[in-house]
Order: sequence, then structure tokens, then C-alpha cells
Amino acid sequence: MSEILVSRVHGMTLKKAKQAAEHIAAELAEEFDIEYAWEGNTLEFRRAGVNGTIAVDKKEVEIRARLGLMLSLLHSKIESEIHRFCDENFGPES
Repeated sequence: MSEILVSRVHGMTLKKAKQAAEHIAAELAEEFDIEYAWEGNTLEFRRAGVNGTIAVDKKEVEIRARLGLMLSLLHSKIESEIHRFCDENFGPES
């Protein structure tokens, strides 16, 4: 199993950061049939071959994705997409 970890500092309120995480999850759900649910300030997502979390607090967002064998072959591409989602929803990395 391959793991991707992306952490990003943000300047949003906790509410706005959770809305941004929800937006990311909704796009992933639509595009890749991913199921997701909130557990406190952590959004958990899963589908066959991948599961992970988007943990949000007042200053930072952390995205962790665990890829199954088949998707681990696309590790770099998936990680690039996660960075792009973060740039679009939380601002560019500093």
C-alpha cells in the first residue's frame, strides 16, 4: 500500500476550511465515485483501492490518502492532483 501525505497552512476560518474540504470531497465523489463523511473536523473518504482523510483545523489542512496496489502505480499523478486541489481551494503552498 502506498501513502500520500499533503499538508497545507491556510488563512481561513475553520468553517471556511471545512467548506473547502467538502468542496474537494464532492468533486472527488462526482468524478471517482468516492464516499465520504465527516467525523468531527476530519473528512473520511473511501472507494475501492483508496481511502484517506482530510483533517482540518484553524491553521492547517492535512490530506492523507492510502492507495491500493493498482492505484499505487499512479502515485505521482494522484499526488499532483491533490496539490492542485489544495492550490485551488486553500491557496498556493508557501
